[in-house]
Amino acid sequence: MKIKRNAVASEESLMRIFTAPEAPGSTLNRIEQEISSNLVGFLNENIAAIEKPLHEIEKDFQASQIPEQPTFVSDHANQIMDKLVAHSVHTAAPSFIGHMTSALPHFVLPLSKLMVGLNQNLVKIETSKAFTPLERQVLGMMHHLVYGQDDNFYQKWMHSAKNSLGAFCSGGTIANISALWIARNRLLKADGDFKGITSDGVMAAMLHYGYKGLAVLVSERAHYSLGKAADVLGVGRSNFIAIETDNDNKVNVIAMRSKALELESQGIKVMAIVGVAGTTETGNIDPLNALADLSEELDCHFHVDAAWGGATLLSNNNRHLLKGVERADSITIDAHKQMYVPMGSGLVLFKNPNASNVIEHHAEYILRKGSKDLGSHTLEGSRPGMAMLVHACLQIIGREGYEMLIDKGIEKARYFADLIKLSNDFEVVTEPELCILTYRYVPEKIKQLLLAEGKDALDEKTKLEIYIALNRLTASIQKRQREQGFSFVSRTRLTPSQYNKLPTVVFRVVLANPLTSEPILQDILEEQKGLAISDPIFKKYLNKYL
Repeated sequence: MKIKRNAVASEESLMRIFTAPEAPGSTLNRIEQEISSNLVGFLNENIAAIEKPLHEIEKDFQASQIPEQPTFVSDHANQIMDKLVAHSVHTAAPSFIGHMTSALPHFVLPLSKLMVGLNQNLVKIETSKAFTPLERQVLGMMHHLVYGQDDNFYQKWMHSAKNSLGAFCSGGTIANISALWIARNRLLKADGDFKGITSDGVMAAMLHYGYKGLAVLVSERAHYSLGKAADVLGVGRSNFIAIETDNDNKVNVIAMRSKALELESQGIKVMAIVGVAGTTETGNIDPLNALADLSEELDCHFHVDAAWGGATLLSNNNRHLLKGVERADSITIDAHKQMYVPMGSGLVLFKNPNASNVIEHHAEYILRKGSKDLGSHTLEGSRPGMAMLVHACLQIIGREGYEMLIDKGIEKARYFADLIKLSNDFEVVTEPELCILTYRYVPEKIKQLLLAEGKDALDEKTKLEIYIALNRLTASIQKRQREQGFSFVSRTRLTPSQYNKLPTVVFRVVLANPLTSEPILQDILEEQKGLAISDPIFKKYLNKYL
């Protein structure tokens, strides 16, 4: 009988984990080798296909006390494989088309390991000497992609110690907060005896400028992170005002203008308007030129949240969809979405290199005045060198490579929309503008009943019962499809005009994964059709209409 050894805490063992790699035959070394040689195969083999209930997974993570004694690396690696990896979400799977995550280029794996090993801290140049100019270069490249200034502009501003063309951050939430932070501070800047909001605070700023409040105007399809910004910056969530959209899920600029004038009459200053370039739910793009015109009329900051759609600028064939974005004072783009970089890589860009000066901050031990410390113009402090991975993707994939990826995603979404339209039992709810679309299962006969007019028309009570049943059925299909583990689509709730603005539960798909094929999309519809007719809700509430 083999006696199990126990790990012990000792100076020797601690030194070993800092200096010696795992043995070639160890569990961790085997995992590393498998990931390096065949990531797709590793994920397919080690992530369980059938979903384990969350409450069962929670049982593996119940201990609340830090272990007194250490664990061998291989033992812990085995636990990670059994309890964590096996029940992780296979976001890279070609049939995982429900959220804004995708397969990653294989080269980012060894580069990510190198990035972690270097362990650079981008808050200050003393811990990121070469990473600092690299990050500034990436910001310059992305700034040029959006704003297209000439070479002299970037020679002057890209590596300026006193200015910043943008900031890397963990994602769109921090990017949006940073943009509106700048908008607030520029609006409530120092003036006469007033030292500015950064010094004297919100109340003094309001009294000095004579405002009864501030407001941020956005689309009703805007990302929830903008509500966080309104909260954090003291604007107040009730002054984060959602404006209605048209039938194409684009913000109604006339309604936004009307609301701005109403607020002005109440003494409330519009601090910023936000255009969305790629709504989270439907992938639509607001009329950015019209919003830019409105921001000039209102003399307010114009921010574009292009966390999803910003990468479309890399395609010369489709960048026209974001026409007007170059007029934005700031823009959010998430590289960990359609630029195929690992999670945790967002950025915000400023049209004016001086814009970020209103949030500049310093300390004696770091971020000294005159230094090129990136942390002097960012909300976050310590952060990793994710710009290295964005830089690698820009170099290795190139603009033309990205163009192919972006265009393919849009083409795939159009193909799927056409496939849905050819099916008698499905309908498209929102047409794809980028590579996101929504749809749902509605049998042909029920469609006809809902559309019938005159003596054949259903009474309103029956119609409402069918609407409710379809909503419940859509939610049930989506949940059961996820639990089966073969494929995944997400769901959301919209108020489409074709359903008289009634709350409507729909399937939502994101077709950015280059590994997702047309046969996979066909299989997903077939799977949903099978799930629908076997669903208890279908049998109880809808079968009688067929």
